[in-house]
Amino acid sequence: MRRLLPILVVTSLLLALAALPAAAQTPTPQPTTGGKPLVLFTAYPSQIVGLGETVTFNLKLRAGERAQVVQLEMKELPAGWTATFRGGARNIQAAYVEPGTDTNVDLRLEPSAQVTSGTYRFVVLARGEGAVSELPLTLTVREKVPARLSLTTDLPVIRGPRTSTFRYNVTLKNEGDEDLTVNLFVETAPGFAGVVKVGGNEVTSVPVDGNQTKTLSVEVKAFQEVPAGAYPMRLRADAGDARAQLDLAAEVTGQVELAISAPDGRLSGRAYAGREEPLTIYIQNLGTAPARDITLSSSQPTGWTVEFDPKRIDEIGAGKQVEVTAKIKPSDKAVAGDYIVTVRAQPESGANKSADFRITVLTSTLWGVVGVALIAVAVAVVGLAVMRFGRR
Repeated sequence: MRRLLPILVVTSLLLALAALPAAAQTPTPQPTTGGKPLVLFTAYPSQIVGLGETVTFNLKLRAGERAQVVQLEMKELPAGWTATFRGGARNIQAAYVEPGTDTNVDLRLEPSAQVTSGTYRFVVLARGEGAVSELPLTLTVREKVPARLSLTTDLPVIRGPRTSTFRYNVTLKNEGDEDLTVNLFVETAPGFAGVVKVGGNEVTSVPVDGNQTKTLSVEVKAFQEVPAGAYPMRLRADAGDARAQLDLAAEVTGQVELAISAPDGRLSGRAYAGREEPLTIYIQNLGTAPARDITLSSSQPTGWTVEFDPKRIDEIGAGKQVEVTAKIKPSDKAVAGDYIVTVRAQPESGANKSADFRITVLTSTLWGVVGVALIAVAVAVVGLAVMRFGRR
C-alpha cells in the first residue's frame, strides 16, 4: 500500500493537468482558406506598367486542412508574352503547400517587342490534390513617360534686411514614371550661402517617386556685409538626364546704422564754468541705406546748456559722416571736475544712437590773476607801512 501511494499522487496530478480548459492556452493565429481546400491570391492583381517593362507578381498559395503539391500553369496568356514561375531562385512548375503556412511564388511576365499599348488579361491556374484555384491578373501597358523634373515657387523674389533669412518654398515634381533620387544644388551670389531643407532637416538629395512631388525649403543668408540691392540665386535639381533649375532673387534693403564720434576718437572735452565752449562731433552712417531727417538732442547736468549747429541733418549717405558743433556751456556755479553730457542722434527711420562725452570743468584763470593782484597789493601796502612807520 505504501508503495502504491506515490504512484497514485503522480497519477492524480497528471489527470488534473489534463482537465485544464483549452481556453487557458493561447493558440497561434493561422491563415485560413475560408473553407476552401486551396486558395491562390496576390496583393496587387491589376497594375499599370510601361511599354516594354517586365512585371513580377508575388503570388501566395494557401492550403486547407492537408498538405499538397500544387501544379502551376497559365490558363490565359496573351500573345507576345512569356510567363515564368519562380521560387527559391529557380524556375518552377509546382510548389509544396502546408496548412497554416503561405507559400510564395513569383510570376514573371515578360513582353516581346511586338507588345503594344493596351490592357492585357492573364489567368493563373493552380491544381492541387482534388482542388483547383484560378487567379485573374490585368496589366495596362502604356508608353513610358520619360524622366523629367520641374521646380516651381510662388515667391521667387523676397525682400529683407541683410540680417534676415531669405526663405523660399519650392515644389519639386517628378513628371516621369520612374522613381528618382534627385541631387540638389543652391547657387548663390558672393557673400551669401544657401541650403535646402526637407521637414526641417538639411539635405543634398531627396527621393521622389514617379509622378509625385516633394516640398523643399531653400534658405539663403548673407554671411558678410553686402550693400543694398538685388542678388540672383539659383536652385538646381539633377537626376541623371532629368534636370531642372529655378531662378530666385534676394532683394537686400538698406539699413541705417548711426555712430557718434570725435575727430581724435576721444569722447571728451574741456570747458569753464559759465563759459560756452565748442565741441566738434562727427555723426556717421555705418549702414547700407541713407539716414534722413536726423534730429540731435542731449542730456546734460542741471544748469548746463547744449546747442547744436546744425540742429537737424537732412541726410547722411551710406558710409558718410557729417561734422556738427556742440556748444556746451557749464553752469555758472559748476565746480572743477568731470561731468557727463549725452549726445543723441535720431533718424527718421531706424534706431537712435547716443554717446556719452566726458566734459572736464576747469577753474577760470581770471580768478587766479585777481588773486595774484590782491596778494601784490597786500604786499605793497605792508611794505609802505613798514617804510613809513619804521622811521619813527
